[in-house]
Amino acid sequence: MTSQSELMESGPSGVFAASLTPMTADLEIDHKRLMAHGHWLLANGCDGLAPLGTTGEANSLSVDERMAVLDAYGQSDIPGDCLIPGVGSCAIPDAVRLIRRCLEMGAAGCLMLPPFYYKGVSDDGLFAAFSETIQRVGDSKLRLYLYNFPQQVGFPLSQELVTRLVKAYPDTVVGMKDSSGDWDNMAATLKNNPGFRLLPGSEEFLLKGLRAGAVGCISATVNVTAALSGAVFTAWQHDGNAKQVDALQDRLTAARKAFAGPPVIPALKGFLAAESGDTAWLPCRPPNMALSAADVAALQDRLKQAGFRLSSLPQAA
Repeated sequence: MTSQSELMESGPSGVFAASLTPMTADLEIDHKRLMAHGHWLLANGCDGLAPLGTTGEANSLSVDERMAVLDAYGQSDIPGDCLIPGVGSCAIPDAVRLIRRCLEMGAAGCLMLPPFYYKGVSDDGLFAAFSETIQRVGDSKLRLYLYNFPQQVGFPLSQELVTRLVKAYPDTVVGMKDSSGDWDNMAATLKNNPGFRLLPGSEEFLLKGLRAGAVGCISATVNVTAALSGAVFTAWQHDGNAKQVDALQDRLTAARKAFAGPPVIPALKGFLAAESGDTAWLPCRPPNMALSAADVAALQDRLKQAGFRLSSLPQAA
């Protein structure tokens, strides 16, 4: 089993929250609440944060807004080396601009969706998009994490494309967040690319992934399950084959599955608002919309039936 020191020696590992972006009633980014939430996650089980991904509503934000979020993290006391911000963009210059800011703030890596507007594109076209971005950044410090999310993007990153990118840029394309939900695909990625830093996009696969060579997970629902997810990772480090670890993972999987059904961003925000009594968590930027009170109550009931509750309440901004 890979030790924690071995994992950390070559890059970030552990439990990462695909962190939410709080919004004001006017649908502007609530930077104060954003930083408070980041500190709460890191104090309650997270090893790091992955802001400005799908869960962070990044593609509902302008590039200037995303740059402002990066600036807020860069000016905070949250260490850059525990951040893997999302930089995926349809336009290559936008991705380059975001990546350069991530490098300036000392981020551990950058999480990059492929350009996602055009469908039916070839692996050659996708390779060219990633390659052109890497070449334009032109910095050996770049550690790029591919982001495979076919349900949102409309197409998967093929095994052939991933291996081609790793071979072309072995010191740059170092890992991937795989949100496909397809364990066989994740296992094939690990088999085909030794040393590749795979992070499943659901904590449902946290323990299974770790046992197969993954380095942790990056997940939306870690915004809520951070403490339990962190407990699984810590227990795995201590004795990855103990029954206690499987029991913790079973509880974690049940909590994750309780979120199935409603759109995950408003579900997470609605749950945090209901549990903390802080309704400022509710706003989402359209097309995402806040859940009804009845839907939030149903979610709370599902989580209760799964035996899950928050170990602490989110900090007020």
